Amino acid sequence: MAIDITKIFKKKQTEILERWMQNQLADAGLREDLMSNEDLRAESEELITALVKSLNDKNLSDADSGDFDHVIEILSGISISRARQGYSPRETGLFIMSLKQALIEVVQDEIEGPKELVEVTLKLNRLMDSFSIITFETFIKGREEVILRQTDEISEISTPVIRVWDGIIALPIIGTLDSARTQVVMESLLTEIVESESSVAILDISGVPTVDSLVAQHLLKTVSATRLMGAECIISGIRPEIAQTIVHLGIDLSGIVTKATLASALQYAFRTLRLVVKKEVKAIS
Repeated sequence: MAIDITKIFKKKQTEILERWMQNQLADAGLREDLMSNEDLRAESEELITALVKSLNDKNLSDADSGDFDHVIEILSGISISRARQGYSPRETGLFIMSLKQALIEVVQDEIEGPKELVEVTLKLNRLMDSFSIITFETFIKGREEVILRQTDEISEISTPVIRVWDGIIALPIIGTLDSARTQVVMESLLTEIVESESSVAILDISGVPTVDSLVAQHLLKTVSATRLMGAECIISGIRPEIAQTIVHLGIDLSGIVTKATLASALQYAFRTLRLVVKKEVKAIS
């Protein structure tokens, strides 16, 4: 190949960076709230430096070349970081696509022969498109990690075990129960029973929108596990519509203490532990 693309990009590295920054800053959707222009420039400069250092006439047609390992490492780090910061796929894609635009603009200015220009442009397009795919794949992976972490956090937040009294704990369940969530509920409840040495546990399902046979089976398993730990389990929050559903489904909860409200369940727990709560009456002087 007569054109020394490496020499062109090394000579024009500063110009490429400036063109690239102009392309990014010209976008109306630029997220200055997530990253300052100074940080964006530093990030862009790191990538263009690595790319120019790695690029040569031989690997221009081979995006899988080991020469680009450092470039891919930087790209992956940027994509993961942007996924965690809350960037959209479009905003992340613009980062690498605007670099391709800057590179092609410089090539068009430097190469005069139409044949050579077309050849280099096509190779650059393929190379940068490959980098774009890597960027998107890494971004998606980062978003999936964020979603999984948020799901776990929401699951933990939505299943808080509360010590309502000495020897009595309560776990209000909000949202739909599935197998994975039931496991979290069971583990949280059993762990708290051991740590607090409680003998009564209240499962409040006031926040559960519907109860079907699967949800009922999950509740039965939780009650059984609680009893194996030596604690009495009470299910509260049995609304009229839920009671009717349970009857229609033919689910047998006769061996389980159920109450309509958390207050009723707490009163039952007091009686079970032989506790008496009295309202203090102040004497009138």
